[in-house]
Amino acid sequence: MSNRAAVTPEDARRHVRRLRAFYAHLVVFLLVNAGLAALNLLVGRRLWFLWVTVPWGMTLAARGLSLAGPGFLGKAWEERKVDEYLARERRAGP
Repeated sequence: MSNRAAVTPEDARRHVRRLRAFYAHLVVFLLVNAGLAALNLLVGRRLWFLWVTVPWGMTLAARGLSLAGPGFLGKAWEERKVDEYLARERRAGP
């Protein structure tokens, strides 16, 4: 039995919009940083593109983790994983 409140359709839409924005941000991140890395490697010896890539990547990672919700690696996740493990062991048999 779950203690979580029911998710409304508007909550679901808001989550999906945030997820779509995250994926768009990820694509931009990959394209821009691939271009910066290529430019950096063509014209310079120092890896200056990392000064952009690392902080931006950390920000993007934090945003992605926030989309996972407060239950990310929490008690509910742990219970799901225990259930999955038990089901897999039951299917495998003795």
